[in-house]
Amino acid sequence: MTLANNKARLRWACRRGMLELDVLFMPFVDEAWDHLNDEQKQVFERLLECDDPELFAWFMGHEECKDEQFKAMVQLILNRVKV
Repeated sequence: MTLANNKARLRWACRRGMLELDVLFMPFVDEAWDHLNDEQKQVFERLLECDDPELFAWFMGHEECKDEQFKAMVQLILNRVKV
């Protein structure tokens, strides 16, 4: 079973070692997950497999993600947070 089929497991996977990431991921899953298409859901699940320092650098703008799918998902999440 993928995380996409079990929202509780997905929310658990969003709990990170950094509060800065928790406050991005948890509201995103609660508010936007159901509106994502299947490809976006798969990209988000893969994004959750990345290390916290790497995610932090991408979300804080310290580094640019080289993976185009991840870059688009990071931007989508940041745009949702700003609304």
